[in-house]
Amino acid sequence: MGTTTSIKQGIAVLHKDQAWIIVSTQFVNPGKGAAFTRAKLKNLKTGQTNEVTYKSGEAVETVDVQNKKCQYLYNDSTNYFFMENESFEQFSLDGEALGNAPKLLKEGTECYAMYIDNNPVSIQLPPKMDFLVTSADPGVKGDSATGATKDCIIETGLTVKVPLFVKEGDIIKIGTDDLAYVSKAN
Repeated sequence: MGTTTSIKQGIAVLHKDQAWIIVSTQFVNPGKGAAFTRAKLKNLKTGQTNEVTYKSGEAVETVDVQNKKCQYLYNDSTNYFFMENESFEQFSLDGEALGNAPKLLKEGTECYAMYIDNNPVSIQLPPKMDFLVTSADPGVKGDSATGATKDCIIETGLTVKVPLFVKEGDIIKIGTDDLAYVSKAN
């Protein structure tokens, strides 16, 4: 059990008798009235998202979770298979429970599996990951407006908006939360 001051991104809470992971939080202190925390939750079983508002100081029931390092192996288009790094046990998760992760998973990707009651329920990717650009439209000559972007396709097949200077063969960093371009990789 905690209060709104202890909730932050990545922890699991009990909401409507189900386990949800906190995707993002925002503390709001309006000029009038009491402060509150707005949290975006993701259901660990269904993948459904929900926005919840907690009054400042309100009790929030947290769920005990274990995070174990694992590695992505392969998928059969419905289920995604992982191997836990210490025990070498393999497990699978339904693609719907993984949110955006399937768009970024490539063989050998290291991530963390979240376990509740010794059952894997979700994975967490690193905040940023590197990808090879397999296809990129050429930058249009004369189109040098500040912030101009174009589409490119990364090695997993995901289409990403990138600055005009990114070209095929480049390695770029993608933010795993919003699937957006971050920078060129070193």
